[in-house]
Amino acid sequence: MVQAVRVHETGGPDVMRWEHVDVGEPGPGEARIRHTAIGLNFIDTYFRSGLYPAPSGTPFSPGNEGAGIVQSVGEGVTHLSPGDRVAYAGPIGSYAQERIISADSLVLVPEGIDDKTAAGMMLKGMTAQYLLRQTFQVGPETTLLFHAAAGGVGLIAGQWAAHLGATVIGTAGSQEKIELAKAHGYQHMINYRTEDFVERVKEITGGKGCDVVYDSVGQDTYPGSLDCLKPRGLWASFGQSSGPITDFNLALLAQKGSLFATRPTLFTYIATRAALEKTAAELFDVVQKGIVKIEVNQEYRLADAVQAHQDLEGRKTTGTTVLIP
Repeated sequence: MVQAVRVHETGGPDVMRWEHVDVGEPGPGEARIRHTAIGLNFIDTYFRSGLYPAPSGTPFSPGNEGAGIVQSVGEGVTHLSPGDRVAYAGPIGSYAQERIISADSLVLVPEGIDDKTAAGMMLKGMTAQYLLRQTFQVGPETTLLFHAAAGGVGLIAGQWAAHLGATVIGTAGSQEKIELAKAHGYQHMINYRTEDFVERVKEITGGKGCDVVYDSVGQDTYPGSLDCLKPRGLWASFGQSSGPITDFNLALLAQKGSLFATRPTLFTYIATRAALEKTAAELFDVVQKGIVKIEVNQEYRLADAVQAHQDLEGRKTTGTTVLIP
């Protein structure tokens, strides 16, 4: 028996329980891993609250990201061996000391990247990869706006986008977060609590607007994000930390300049083993070269997941946070 965080009914942070669970042995194509570190992400709160339904129903363990050591492998698994250091983003269930997981979800962690870094960067880092390299091809001619610039994805994306030569604009809600984002690639920062981010984007871009807006905030930044775009620009809505957008009007895309809109998710972009390996390899490469620095700014015990969720939803965290089993 090991211990895990379990949710028996969805709701606020206090629905999470610290319980004993029986992990069992891996079946064909599976691996049993012992977590050394677990990533904390806003998507975890969506499953816990019931905004996103857990695939297996209740009870379930939240968490979509982790790193650890392979304990055993099931029949047919040839790319992993007991003792290997591995990391992953998805499927749900990482809030546990040990777990069974599809072996195809796991990638080997290269030398020079420690477990906390690996656990805290897989979901956020691969999200930054697909947003900047696949959803929109960011380059020297790109001007972009990234909401929640001081968040986990935002700090990675700022560094990466700056390396790609883009003009990088971000939003954040405090001077402390603004300074943090500026130290991570953002040339221009907007305090959304004291400034009109639409007007500031127009000022910064000389009225031209942005090629792409990356928006994980949702309700509070819609439809303002659309007003920050050039004609035929792209709005990439990849989260909803302030609440879901419930009144999306497709006609607005025409009215505001024949805009494009997408609601991407990482798990579509890494749905095949080949896609996962390619995405992870590019992330590992920029981290190993020092282009992107992953800074773990907060650590909590896994048993204190309730407090971690309260702080995350209360905007008290910055960058990367990990849970330690």
